[in-house]
Amino acid sequence: MTQTNVIQVQGANIKIINENNDEYICLTDIAKNFGGNDIIKNWLRNRSTIEFLGVWETINNENFNSVEFDLIKNESGSNKFLMSVKKWSDKTNAIGVTAKTGKYNSGTYAHRNIALEFCGWLSPEFKLYLITEFERLKEQESKNQNLDWKMSRFLASVKYKIQTDSIKENIIPKLNIKKNAEGLIYANEADLLNLALFGQTAKEWRDDNPELAKEGNIRDFANITQLVVLSNLESCLLYTSDAADEEDS
Repeated sequence: MTQTNVIQVQGANIKIINENNDEYICLTDIAKNFGGNDIIKNWLRNRSTIEFLGVWETINNENFNSVEFDLIKNESGSNKFLMSVKKWSDKTNAIGVTAKTGKYNSGTYAHRNIALEFCGWLSPEFKLYLITEFERLKEQESKNQNLDWKMSRFLASVKYKIQTDSIKENIIPKLNIKKNAEGLIYANEADLLNLALFGQTAKEWRDDNPELAKEGNIRDFANITQLVVLSNLESCLLYTSDAADEEDS
């Protein structure tokens, strides 16, 4: 499902969708403040617009049809030149501007850099307001992600504490080892999960990342998805351990 955010700029509600791990801003929503969709067609008729789109695609799209682009660029700027988003995409394999249909996210969308170029052509003032609101959105997303990470890290830590308590109560008493060797048991159990999730033990990670190791351990640098998986794996180990204890009893 496409993730959609909405920002408000000078009274206009502007949709932003996540596509190919990047933000695309709805030009249709922007154009409503400036006369509607015809303004997008007028923008696409400009030779400077075509040149900008061509440079963007050349940098960001390895499948861009540069031969077809040269033909379009040579035609652009003349009174009879017409260009639509669909025609541009179909002829050049462009990905920077796209037309979407559907109940919720229909309209013309452009990569954020292209959308800002469009806004600058329309109104420098509107462009600056859009930049401000977009930055505010990204700042809020960053705060939310940081909060989610902290919560996931906390839950993983809590379950790790439960796991170590279980090892202390149920595994270590059955082993004939010295007190100073108990730490190896905890480390080995933890590294089972580290290997499954990160592909390396805690020591291997420290050896590979000596500078990061000064700030924390391998789990402190996990992303949210990894922390969620880690928490679930710890739950599975606890369940397995409890089941084994019931069979022994």
